[in-house]
Amino acid sequence: MTGKPDNPQRSFVRSDWASVPDVHRFAHRAMATTFEVVVQHENKVYAQQAADATFDELDRIEHELSRYVENGDVARINNLPAGQTLLLGLDTFECLRISARVHAQTGGAFDVTVGLLVDCWRDKDKKPRTPSPEELAFAREHTGMSLLHLDANQYTVQLAASPIRVDLGGVGKGYGVDRMAATLRDWSIERALIHGGFSSVLALDAPQGAAGWPVTLSDPRDRSRTLARLNLKHVAVSGSGLEKGKHIIDPRIGRPIDGKIAAWSVAPDAATGDALSTAFMVMTVEEVQAYCARHTGVAGLLILPTDPDVQRDERIVAVGPWREGELVY
Repeated sequence: MTGKPDNPQRSFVRSDWASVPDVHRFAHRAMATTFEVVVQHENKVYAQQAADATFDELDRIEHELSRYVENGDVARINNLPAGQTLLLGLDTFECLRISARVHAQTGGAFDVTVGLLVDCWRDKDKKPRTPSPEELAFAREHTGMSLLHLDANQYTVQLAASPIRVDLGGVGKGYGVDRMAATLRDWSIERALIHGGFSSVLALDAPQGAAGWPVTLSDPRDRSRTLARLNLKHVAVSGSGLEKGKHIIDPRIGRPIDGKIAAWSVAPDAATGDALSTAFMVMTVEEVQAYCARHTGVAGLLILPTDPDVQRDERIVAVGPWREGELVY
């Protein structure tokens, strides 16, 4: 799969559920990170069996969504001639459908076809480089969700131009978390929290007697600095960040920008949350504010680079419906 490797020094969400009674925790390595299922249940053996079922589902999804599987859906899309029709697996199609929706809602700030643009701005060692005008023009002509024609009745895709470079890493981890939650519900387990590398978190029902699953959002550069304290239930939180000295590609203009230091989204599901935290990294504050105003229940927390009008290293902006007492920075 294409998930980013986890780095304990850059975790975006931290757990405070050690104090919750009758909780069982189960971990599994997938998508270049560690997933964890946290379950409140009186029977640990049953909880373990349910968690194992979620991990089996996660492994299946990783295999289907990975661009490194030679005959997988993503590899076949990336080698598909323009105009030909390709039948996709349900998970791949659903990830593309979610990606297309968020792409449209964010004005193109989230785009899973950005691969050729990313590659033309870095060399084979992944160091920054400046492409020629011809390289950049080619990459831009072969980037954009509008190049993917999805047929929801047949679960097929056609390309308007070829090649394109699809990578579902920006949505796949969250989608995996959502599918794991569905598996837990199949096992009649409702009081649970699932995370993938602490950057994609989904809470189901709250633990018994609690307002929600307690988590904190921390500055990825200084984990001792807490920015928000949340009690989660029936909601997802996702985080994205930029490593110092690097840039992020804005697919709308086809060029690197400084972007934000970090961005979090609070959304109804983990797949949408993952896509939004990525989009929020390149959207302006005003664009994020407008998005949250249009979509009830979505919130954002942004760390922006130095504001020349404020004598500090960054400024933090909260957008959307945060509850009283949640923000502590």
